[in-house]
Amino acid sequence: MNKLFLGALAVLPLAAAAQTPTSTVLTPEKLWQLGRLGEMQVSPDGKTVAYTVTKYSLAENKGNADIWTVPVAGGAARKLTDTPGSENTLNWRPDGKLTFVSGEGGTDQLYAMNADGSGKTKLSDFPDQGLSNLKYAPKANFILYTQDVKVTPTTLDLFPDLPKADAKIIDDLNYRHWNVWDDHMASHVFFQPLNADGRPEGYGKDLMPGEKFDSPLMPDGGAEQLAFSPDGYRIAYTSRKLTGKAEAVSTNSDIYLYDIHNAQTVNLSEGLPGYDTEPAFSPDGKQVAWLSMATPGFESDRNGIVVYDFASKKRVDITKGSELSANNARWSADGKTIYFMAVVAGTEQLYSLPSKGGKIKQLTTGAHNYNSFELVGKDQAVANRTTLSAFADIVRLDLKTGKETPLTAINKEKLAGIRLGKVEDRRVTTTDNKQMQVFVIYPPDFDPAKKYPTLLYCQGGPQSPITQSQSYRWNFQLMAANGYIVVAPNRRGLPGFGREWNDAISGDFGGQPIRDYLSAIDKISEEPYVDKDRRGCVGASYGGYSVYFLAGHHKGRFKTFISHDGMFDLNSFYTTTEEMFFVNHDLGGAPWNVPQHRSYTEFNPINFVGKWDAPILVIHGGKDFRVPESQGMEAFGSAQMRGIPSRFLYLPNEGHWVLKPQNAVLWQRVFFDWLGRTLKPNGAAAK
Repeated sequence: MNKLFLGALAVLPLAAAAQTPTSTVLTPEKLWQLGRLGEMQVSPDGKTVAYTVTKYSLAENKGNADIWTVPVAGGAARKLTDTPGSENTLNWRPDGKLTFVSGEGGTDQLYAMNADGSGKTKLSDFPDQGLSNLKYAPKANFILYTQDVKVTPTTLDLFPDLPKADAKIIDDLNYRHWNVWDDHMASHVFFQPLNADGRPEGYGKDLMPGEKFDSPLMPDGGAEQLAFSPDGYRIAYTSRKLTGKAEAVSTNSDIYLYDIHNAQTVNLSEGLPGYDTEPAFSPDGKQVAWLSMATPGFESDRNGIVVYDFASKKRVDITKGSELSANNARWSADGKTIYFMAVVAGTEQLYSLPSKGGKIKQLTTGAHNYNSFELVGKDQAVANRTTLSAFADIVRLDLKTGKETPLTAINKEKLAGIRLGKVEDRRVTTTDNKQMQVFVIYPPDFDPAKKYPTLLYCQGGPQSPITQSQSYRWNFQLMAANGYIVVAPNRRGLPGFGREWNDAISGDFGGQPIRDYLSAIDKISEEPYVDKDRRGCVGASYGGYSVYFLAGHHKGRFKTFISHDGMFDLNSFYTTTEEMFFVNHDLGGAPWNVPQHRSYTEFNPINFVGKWDAPILVIHGGKDFRVPESQGMEAFGSAQMRGIPSRFLYLPNEGHWVLKPQNAVLWQRVFFDWLGRTLKPNGAAAK
């Protein structure tokens, strides 16, 4: 049977198993036609929101971001730019002009224009690479930005007579990170005065001369990790001033304060051993707040809000004792309140508390995510909002009542007539008698009298919550549109249900979180419309690990598996991943430690390949340095040698995510093709 199955896989073209796209259901191609909301900035008078929308071309295999505005009071949205280069890094100047960075001329340069899009003027002519993460001082007398600076010699520098040699000489760890190799460059913070016309004067001054460290933190840090004081003469920035092995084993980033007057830098968070990020000055400049994790080496610890007072030089975690993990902290105009976002029970909501500490107040409720927000005057905000059935749009929020008012409808025309599936928020009792949130997403036009193939979705992270966010790869509505019921549990280890629930996964990868998955699929499978003979298990990263582990422990539950960028052999994973603090914390240390942690014995998927008995699709990116490609190759090779029907989708130029449009559509086609073949009949509901 296996040989016949494999033969069919080898000759059947992908298109033969793919669903025919229609105008009434979501398709991979339709997903990539949608505009994606990006940045969002409110004008100084509080009347206008400027934002970016990125649209992608499958034919050109790239995206382009343009600038739009919409009145805060409501009204028609207006497109301000339409250039071949993406616009980003929006800033409003005090004079009401909107500045931005654009790559339309080949390098990223600074531009300004009026609020209606007229009077566009190029302000900078930075050589070579241009600039990133630009911010204006409140009085618009300075700008800060980041640029890459060469900090270590290359092989060509060391051996100039060997210009065609292609090699890397490596003496320490952190020689590659996420999806890039060490390129002998570091991102540094610069500041530069502006003349009366708003143009940069002279050369920018490097705040980190001679340092081998990055600011902001790579790869995800951005302008939120940099801040000007209200007077414009102090700059706070985030950096982890460690290199090599010391950097690889530590999460100890800090908040540094640079004084433009005396060119001195001080560490405001010295002695705090975890991540310290996202500084924000109080309106009077007397304090600065930032996000702080207390536990060294734990990248998913609770983010508290620390407030530092310049006069007393004291630091206080004003959220101490709270179970919430804060993000996006913002000061009120009078400095008395700090607003922030936090994940709770599968949603992301807005909260506030007194800046001196006190009772935290939840300001919003409902089945949505507020993914980012900006304050607008008193008691109002604008926010980026999504749900599992709605893509990102901007809404206005009343912070007193929580009422929201839509401001944009970015994809209204593209989604017109598209039927989406019902989303159900259920609770399932776990093996240790706790209540677990499980999202169930049903196909459009769901008929409870029919039986449907059903997918257990395993979330990655391992501490990334399933909320109301929208994914353009693991899109639940797209899976449902292909005829599948999707079961998505917020299993042990996912935020939003208290610290005990969040932290329970560390050192227990194959324990309670796996039992939680089985509790979810078993309970939902009691429904008469779930076809128990057509169940699949899919996931990425830790979710991909879960797929590999469940393949050896599912006891006949699943007929097929799909693992993307999953950890397969935790022994080899330990020494080939890059952020060593993660494996030290979450796997319980090195595999050679005595006694050996059970991660490498009881919880290592490779140890249970002998029990694999169902077809498996393995997907992996060649530039994934978090979970290196060898993990996928080992899994595929194991399946092949065992005679398990299997396929390997290898994406040599993708990292831990699939970011190129055509690769993303190919991913979806292979994904649904595999499910169609292994969960026959091809994704359609069976009577």
